[in-house]
Amino acid sequence: MKTMRPLTVLFCAGCLSFAALPVSGADFFVDPENGTADGDGSAANPWQSLQQVLDDGLIESREWDSLPANEAQGLIPRNPGAPVRAGDTILLASGDYGALVLQGFYNEDYITIAAAEGAQPRFSAILVQAGERWILRGLHVSPSFADPYEPVTMIDIESHNWQGDVADIIVEDCTLFSVDDASAWTMTDWDTLSVDGISADGSLVVIRNNILRNVNFGISVTAENAAVEGNLIENFAGDGLRGLGDRSVFAYNTVKNCYAVNANHDDGFQSWSNGDGGVGTGQVNGIVLRGNTIINYEDENQPFRGTLQGIGCFDGMFVDWVVENNVIITDHWHGITLSGAVNCRVVNNTVIDLNDVDPGPPWIRVAEHKDGRMPENCIVRNNLTTALNNAAEGVVEDHNLLIEDPTALFVDPAAHDLHLLETAAAVDAGSSDGAPALDRDRIERPRGNGVDIGAYEWHDAEAQPVDDTDLTVDDTDTTDDDDWAVDPADDDPGCGCAVTAKPAASLLSLLTSF
Repeated sequence: MKTMRPLTVLFCAGCLSFAALPVSGADFFVDPENGTADGDGSAANPWQSLQQVLDDGLIESREWDSLPANEAQGLIPRNPGAPVRAGDTILLASGDYGALVLQGFYNEDYITIAAAEGAQPRFSAILVQAGERWILRGLHVSPSFADPYEPVTMIDIESHNWQGDVADIIVEDCTLFSVDDASAWTMTDWDTLSVDGISADGSLVVIRNNILRNVNFGISVTAENAAVEGNLIENFAGDGLRGLGDRSVFAYNTVKNCYAVNANHDDGFQSWSNGDGGVGTGQVNGIVLRGNTIINYEDENQPFRGTLQGIGCFDGMFVDWVVENNVIITDHWHGITLSGAVNCRVVNNTVIDLNDVDPGPPWIRVAEHKDGRMPENCIVRNNLTTALNNAAEGVVEDHNLLIEDPTALFVDPAAHDLHLLETAAAVDAGSSDGAPALDRDRIERPRGNGVDIGAYEWHDAEAQPVDDTDLTVDDTDTTDDDDWAVDPADDDPGCGCAVTAKPAASLLSLLTSF
């Protein structure tokens, strides 16, 4: 029942940190079909209910000495001597597990809840509230697995002002959808039945290699020091990604196919600041947007097709951001926009128009804050784009190339393949100053006499991707920034337009209301 895991070395933008995943641990088993209420969690005699394992005290952990949570009080043992302990894995067989609540478990090391090999455990929703060091792996989550259908966030990672903060949560290789097939949905269905995918606050949250389909907002992160990596968000009615917490990395995600079904101005990625004076009066610090692909739509006949703002950040200040190697294919003016920026680098991105009609063509724009403050010490370099619209001061703009004839630059722009042709004018035409060492495909650059302009470096068939582990995050910041929260029912601060609010019922309140 023992498994061995190696020490994993994790890197962050601008710093090096080490995170040791569990070195060894026992495996336990849950099977809704073949398990029993009095099982012992072994493969031969599995438990029947995962929620029962939690509620019956079968997991050894820690909890606050008293509530409301207060760090000065410290943590005390919870369920000492229970069979499942730090470093262990709970493997789930196929079947229905209902709505899961993990509340108040502060594990000393990671405890993993994972699909057994070849299994598809199904949850209607998952709430991780006030706890730390949980891994959720290979789970299927959808409100369509429940009757009645409840429009709640599918995976909600939540700090709580009474129960305590949440930290060190990993969600990976999971599949989430409002419904499996939304092709017959009307505009009203999209507006009322699509639900949010993953919402995360707290700190040190990792969300990677998940598939989200037919959702409202895809992945929304207010957590600090978060890593959002390698996720697919396909068919969405709100924003694909939101990043509102400091020092977080969004890397190699794909966001595509926007459905415009209400007054929300949809973004592939959106951020805004919030301070004492409200939206736009604070700072969002140290965000990295690297190697993401954002596509407004793949099918021009898609119903309810919207015009998608690619990377839309309208209420800074945005401080110390890195925006590099992103591919933006959209039908809007805002390809990449930072309104209110200090010490930001927008380098080696590719931004292209989906068609020749308004709105568009999309631009790269680093500009003044809405209150008139000009950008400071920003760089826009090595970008391949249909337009530039930067502020007249505070922005260094060089080695960018405007797209006039996509067919002279890209392998197959009609099919959204924006790899460079060997003969493209962008090849070897960029600056090495501040250019990322890898391209969108993680191919080392430069490959020729100079750095190529845009997200892709032209290369021959012999070039191979490099393992880029510069994604995970660090908790060394000691600034005394005020914490703040965003109400998802508020007007969309990204564009100042009204949002059609959806039911925002708490999973915990739903479970405790019966």
